[in-house]
Amino acid sequence: MDTKNHPKGKPDPQRMAILRSLPIDVKQQITGEEAQAFLYGEDLPESLLEKLKDYLVDPGT
Repeated sequence: MDTKNHPKGKPDPQRMAILRSLPIDVKQQITGEEAQAFLYGEDLPESLLEKLKDYLVDPGT
C-alpha cells in the first residue's frame, strides 16, 4: 500500500499503533483493503470487524 499517494494523506498514527499491537496471527489475517479502511477511518468491512471482535470495546459500556 502506497500511503504517500493515498487521497486522504497519511494514516492515523493511533490506528497504526493499534494495528501494530495486535497479535501476529491476527495481523496475518487482515487484508490490505481492511487495513486501509481501518488506518484511514473509512467504513470497516464486516470481515475486519469479525477478525477484531475480541479486541473491540463498545463505547456505550
